[in-house]
Amino acid sequence: MHIRRSAEEIAANRQRYEEHQRKGLEFAPKALPQPSPLPAPAIDAGAIIHSETIPGGWYWSTALKRGESIRIDQGDAASTIALVAWNAADTSERLNLVDTVKVQWTTALGKGRVIFSDMGRVMFSIVEDSSGAHDCLMGGSTAASNAAKYPNVKTRNTRDNLVLVAGKLGLERRDIPAILNLFAPVRIDDTGEFQWRGKLSNSGDYVELRAEMDLIAGFSNCPHPLDPDPVYAPKAVTVTRFRSAPPTADDLSRTATAEAVRGFENNALILA
Repeated sequence: MHIRRSAEEIAANRQRYEEHQRKGLEFAPKALPQPSPLPAPAIDAGAIIHSETIPGGWYWSTALKRGESIRIDQGDAASTIALVAWNAADTSERLNLVDTVKVQWTTALGKGRVIFSDMGRVMFSIVEDSSGAHDCLMGGSTAASNAAKYPNVKTRNTRDNLVLVAGKLGLERRDIPAILNLFAPVRIDDTGEFQWRGKLSNSGDYVELRAEMDLIAGFSNCPHPLDPDPVYAPKAVTVTRFRSAPPTADDLSRTATAEAVRGFENNALILA
């Protein structure tokens, strides 16, 4: 039931929101770290648990233990990777981009930020990121969008890939959360239109995500809907799962915002 509010009530609600936003931004760091250096440094061979190459157009999923990390590496070519995730102990808890964006006051996810679940807990910390060009707004490709973009060409798409990921995990379509597109240089122009800013992304870019709870992560390697390349030719991407060093007390992802601090406090409750 829609409750009609007066102009005074709307103004008061907006004032409370803006005050809350101001306090959040005051707590947040004035500047996040610079992008991680290129080329990507080698991972200690003794820390590597598994490495998987996802061919262009394909998908993969893996389990992650709390404290483990994954590196998604584009290698020699630029590709967009769609990421979804679930709490391994209770898959009804899943990645939530709305909360991720809302509580950190930004859609610009990069090194030092965290990725939240729909239960207010932290799923991933972004510990390394050479790109800073990720899209958490647009979603992925579909059979219809591919058919319009690549007529008369047989292609795979993100939506169908993630349906296959979910099915193999015993999940359903409704269990698939909104996706995070890694290495997708999407920005919004002054008119509110989505734009692809290709110069923001480089071949060889990589991102490292540290699991902050036991997780199941799913990946799809298909072109982003806004990718201007008229040829369907996604390149292979390597995902490496490895044991990472324990976070320090001043770990930026754990201290950058009041919301992140509360998220990790919520994580501690499920471990108690």
